[in-house]
Amino acid sequence: MNSPIRSRVVTATALTLAVSAVLTACGGGDAASTDAKAAKDSPRATPAAPVKDPLVATFDGGLYILDGTSLELAGTVELPGFNRVNPAGDDDHVIVSTDSGFRVLDATGQSLTDITYQGAKPGHVVRHAGRTTLFTDGTGEVNVFDPAALSRGTKPAGRTYTTAEAHHGVAIELSNGELLTTLGTEEKRTGALVLDKNDKEITRNEKCPGVHGEAAARGEAVAVGCEDGVLLYKDGEFTKIDAPDDYGRIGNQAGSEESPVLLGDYKSDPDAELERPTRISLIDTETAKLRLVDLGTSYSFRSLGRGPHGEALVLGTDGTLHVIDPGTGKVEKKIGVVGAWQEPLDWQQPRPTLFVRDHTAYVSEPGKRKLHAVDIESGEKVASVTLPKSTNELSGVVSGH
Repeated sequence: MNSPIRSRVVTATALTLAVSAVLTACGGGDAASTDAKAAKDSPRATPAAPVKDPLVATFDGGLYILDGTSLELAGTVELPGFNRVNPAGDDDHVIVSTDSGFRVLDATGQSLTDITYQGAKPGHVVRHAGRTTLFTDGTGEVNVFDPAALSRGTKPAGRTYTTAEAHHGVAIELSNGELLTTLGTEEKRTGALVLDKNDKEITRNEKCPGVHGEAAARGEAVAVGCEDGVLLYKDGEFTKIDAPDDYGRIGNQAGSEESPVLLGDYKSDPDAELERPTRISLIDTETAKLRLVDLGTSYSFRSLGRGPHGEALVLGTDGTLHVIDPGTGKVEKKIGVVGAWQEPLDWQQPRPTLFVRDHTAYVSEPGKRKLHAVDIESGEKVASVTLPKSTNELSGVVSGH
């Protein structure tokens, strides 16, 4: 990846030109504009110019594709419905979760490919050890593939496994071929199991009520969140790390290969319609200890990230990016990025979102239709853009892991 991006503010004129210059229609059964279809079918049509280190932001009606250096709007892909986006694991593609399943977006080329993984309620996308794992909640189907193979334009050959019962789950394949996947039903989630490369069960642990989310730390220690702590899988064994409260839910985590400590959220009110917590959790996978840190501001499930050196990053509702030493829990830096905000009750509604790539933190500001890029180490806001419509989710291409 490139070094920290250069400062550049995109003018309204430049945005207008960018929007009018490129409009990419989506494939499959989704509606597309007549003009875009005609351009695609024309023998004189030329491919869109490749986008450098693209970012992808969702909006009501489609996807924006932006240049990762300048933040200029390079293209728009029409795609109705509520869509979610995650890195596919290579330099060009992003996985889009749609109403009908996972679709692969060629973000560099500004177009949806024909590669799909059909299934109701497409859920978590996990990148680890050079493999990408998709979990489809509506069917319990797990698909694992090498993201480098996406460049061939056809669905990669890969591993497929189906859980005993469909549920809102997650899976991750480890470097030795072991597959960790959650256990549960539509009504209740209880823990996780691990399969060998031939899908034979190695071990399981069902002491993780409400299991949700995953993250991997240095040394390939993997944790899934529970309503009373986390369940850690390391060196072939499960270890339960209890929360300090009877109900201490850790449902979203962020890991880094640079640190043995995982960053998690932390909620302690089981009766809240929507708890807006101010504490985060730091889980040391070497000592199996859990530390809570009160930031003095709330945050959302789209607020967690990790810096290039393993820093724990949290985007607070105070509009500040909190940079935390995961080893000590000390807040080392506070970077003002957006205005103060409040997490909406509906999880699908837009809110400021954090996406981290290399030394840059990208932060959306839906209320102002803005997107910002911040150099994590200097704290400088190096680029900003105003988009035609308010955005919701934010992601981009990320290779490796």
